[in-house]
Amino acid sequence: MAWLFIAAAGMVEIAFVLLLKYSDGLTKLIPSVLCFIATFASIVLLAQGTKHIPIGTAYAVWAGLGSVGVTAVGIVFLQESPSPIRLMCIALIMTGIMGLKLSDVH
Repeated sequence: MAWLFIAAAGMVEIAFVLLLKYSDGLTKLIPSVLCFIATFASIVLLAQGTKHIPIGTAYAVWAGLGSVGVTAVGIVFLQESPSPIRLMCIALIMTGIMGLKLSDVH
């Protein structure tokens, strides 16, 4: 169950970063408010996951999922560059996330 909290926290992190972009530097009210709500929700979910997963592992997976997700959304929906080096770096982050997940022994 803890890994579901971490995965959900990562998904909500993607939302808060995208809302941050659409808030135009926190100058647009609705995206700004939604950004703060999503940020809080992501941290609450992360905190729940850390009850049963080491904090370093939980944080690295949360940050990695957010980074990969935001980059993927940027490539697919915001016409950001899908350069080979970016894709290779995403693959490395995903490999690290899988390694941390597989190394979790309780």
